[in-house]
Amino acid sequence: MDPSESSVALLMFFKALADANRLKIIGLLANHPSTVEQLASQLGISSSTVSHHLSRLSEAGLVSARAESYYSIYSLETAILEDMSRKLLAHETLPALAVDVDVDAYDRKVINDFVSSDGKIKAIPVQRKKADVLLDFIIKSFQIDVHYTEKEVNEILKTYFEDFVTLRRELIDAKYLARDHGEYWLTELGYNSGRRYH
Repeated sequence: MDPSESSVALLMFFKALADANRLKIIGLLANHPSTVEQLASQLGISSSTVSHHLSRLSEAGLVSARAESYYSIYSLETAILEDMSRKLLAHETLPALAVDVDVDAYDRKVINDFVSSDGKIKAIPVQRKKADVLLDFIIKSFQIDVHYTEKEVNEILKTYFEDFVTLRRELIDAKYLARDHGEYWLTELGYNSGRRYH
């Protein structure tokens, strides 16, 4: 199921269930098949309203009807309900629903707000999420598998911000840079975070 089909199917599924009476109908049909008149009596609403709800549920494939004498007997399609729930709410399906959304828009806004046109940081944001965006932006300057002296780290960070000591501490606290005996190196976390801006 491609993302657009998933979106449509998911909308239909939730719209079909987004009504208290339709949920009650599903509950009643889960116990046993019923006619429109039976459902109307049990719910205390008109037959025409029940027919409307059943039509919405049928469109979503959640109920089916069979003719019996003068009546239509409605049944819950339990297998379809379970199958749709499993497919539509699967871990790999849900992220695909946002495939056409600009997920980096927030990061770009933060960078535009806090980084000048020459690449210098104007200020370190107080909000953690915004500060993390800037750390992702900065860490791209470090290479994996390269060990840096503290002086080399400071020289790199100076190109971004005057207070390079604070930046260095932030990168270490975020576990983007590791440090031992005066040597610094890019961690895997730092590498993966920095690649998004390459």
